[in-house]
Amino acid sequence: MLRLTKKADYGLIAATHLAGRRSASAKEIAHCYGIPLPLLAKVLQKLARQGLLESTHGTNGGYKLARDPRSITALEVIRAIDGPNILTSCFTPAGDCYHTGRCSVREPLRKIQHGILQLLDGITISGMQEEPEPTERFQVLSAR
Repeated sequence: MLRLTKKADYGLIAATHLAGRRSASAKEIAHCYGIPLPLLAKVLQKLARQGLLESTHGTNGGYKLARDPRSITALEVIRAIDGPNILTSCFTPAGDCYHTGRCSVREPLRKIQHGILQLLDGITISGMQEEPEPTERFQVLSAR
């Protein structure tokens, strides 16, 4: 099963939290969601290094989104934390395994990976703030 890492999950939570605010401290975000502060601090620093967040030091310091939340995608946040998303080892930079010549699932898996990446690239941080309508939720669940 394809799963997000905890770090990517925390990055999406933090970005979504910041989408509705001017700024917030790591401590505030960690407290709101019950996230371990040391781990969240590392995630936020990584997002800042990747240019998705801006950080301000000092007593009124904290983090804010570097761009409009409508222009930051879930895929960008996940990649900033975890790097390239690979569904299976045959899609790594080396790209081959000893089954390549007789593999019957490589192409279907490539299509699945492409679809997942397209889906994540089409979901913005601002869109993650909105609760989907019941019909939208059903369509997402039935697509699985």
